[in-house]
Amino acid sequence: MGMNQPKLFEQSTETIAIGDVLLYALGDFQSRGKVLADRELALDRLHGAFLRASLTFGTPEFSDEAIAAGLRELGVAVNEIPSYVAKRPYRIIVPEQLCKTAFDLFVDERTKHKD
Repeated sequence: MGMNQPKLFEQSTETIAIGDVLLYALGDFQSRGKVLADRELALDRLHGAFLRASLTFGTPEFSDEAIAAGLRELGVAVNEIPSYVAKRPYRIIVPEQLCKTAFDLFVDERTKHKD
């Protein structure tokens, strides 16, 4: 998993799993001093982290539905709420161990590509 972004007209030959991008985003969120583990958060609170992760990995921005599905695959509790309640109608609870994994991945990627 690398963070080499293609040049303007260059095609990326690397395939990046959505799970890696989402883990990176969860780590990014925590790196900003935000508490993530074992508390319910609106998906909207993490939107900036998901956007930064997409930019970092050079992937298109994921839809809320794709993010929710990817988070479920990672073991995050994802609850859907009525769309009239929130713009991004999901609430998530990330287990503590997954938070540690995500933060470690974030730190590894940041130090690996700091050169």
